[in-house]
Formats: sequence, structure tokens, C-alpha cells
Amino acid sequence: MESALVDHQMVAEAAVCGRNDATTGQAIVAYVTLKGSEEGSPAMLRELREHVGIKIGKFAAPANIVFTPELPKTRSGKIMRRLLRDVAENRTLGDTTTLADPAVVNEIADRGRELATAGDDQE
Repeated sequence: MESALVDHQMVAEAAVCGRNDATTGQAIVAYVTLKGSEEGSPAMLRELREHVGIKIGKFAAPANIVFTPELPKTRSGKIMRRLLRDVAENRTLGDTTTLADPAVVNEIADRGRELATAGDDQE
């Protein structure tokens, strides 16, 4: 799914993880960084879901897409998916000492909380 998202012309980076879902058991949460100074919007959200639907199939469309200016990475550049799962599950963040920029994960957590209060269709 990350490859399908990054295949979109406006996506610079993407990371995907699961979260518990009462209806389906597990739901897909995608964290997406857009190219340039582009901001996420409801129109971009629909476009990315459609893009994933075309590339993989409609069943694979993410339940949530969180637009973020940057993904949490270690100093060596590895995306910290463990922290993204913590954000998706609304859990206390684990160890962030290995992050290149710890502030990034706090911003993503804030955006994730906003998303949770707005509902699945208001990313």
C-alpha cells in the first residue's frame, strides 16, 4: 500500500500501519507527506483513496489518512512504524530517543487526535 500511495504524483512519502477497529477487526491508517508545500485536504484524501483503489483494489483503501509534514525517522532514516502504531491506537508513545526529530511524532500524534475527534471521513 505504501508503494501505491507513493506512486501518486503528489506524495513524497507514506507509511502504513493497522489500528483496532470494532467493525472490521483491523483498519488501515496511512501517514502521508505531500510534495512541496502542498497541504492535505478532503479532495486529496478522496483522490488518494481512489488511487489506492485503482492500484490495489477498493478493499485496500485506507480507513484513515493523516497528512503530515514529515514522518518520524531514526537518525539513519528508517521510518519508526512502531510509533505510528502507537499514534493510530491512541497509546502512550514508546521510546523516542532514537528519532532524528522527536517533535515530528508529537505533531503526528496531535493530528491523529484531531482525526479521531473528527471521525474517519474528516482526515
